[in-house]
Amino acid sequence: MVRTETPICDFGQPAIDFSLPGVDGKTWRLADCAGEKGLLVMFICNHCPYVKSIRERIVRDARELKALGVNTVAIMSNDPSEYEEDSFENMQAVARKFDFPFPYLFDETQDVAKKYGAVCTPDFFGYNADLALQYRGRLDESRKEAVEGARRDLFEAMKQVAKTGKGPAEQVPSMGCSIKWKEAAV
Repeated sequence: MVRTETPICDFGQPAIDFSLPGVDGKTWRLADCAGEKGLLVMFICNHCPYVKSIRERIVRDARELKALGVNTVAIMSNDPSEYEEDSFENMQAVARKFDFPFPYLFDETQDVAKKYGAVCTPDFFGYNADLALQYRGRLDESRKEAVEGARRDLFEAMKQVAKTGKGPAEQVPSMGCSIKWKEAAV
């Protein structure tokens, strides 16, 4: 496991379209995922201890953001040949177990992660209603171990995006395991 931090937010960067299979059997495009007031695109996986430690909080925040008009989509871009826990079948099992209220998509070619510039799991990209990037930071200040009363950076930022269309100027990078790239994909 290589710990990696995300780069700073490139405000206004447009969301990249995609067409990826979901664990629900559907093929999802960016337009299918977008909410009226914004979209949270997150790159996660099943095996990463950082992601495992925040799954319940991700689900909580996604449900609360949906009520504000911000939808969520999760994309798994790791090479499952390196980590069996990240297989499509295990993605389906994790989505069921945690009752994911968002599409969980498989980026088998890793092209989507490369186009977004995703570097780690979790990696959060928060877009406004125009699908212009407004947030590229951490979930909350507790990081890996949940801390009671921790500031919910991602939720508060996306709440602001839903209200104003703009994300906060100051953002703390997300931290997680590096994406497991296929040998030829690096």
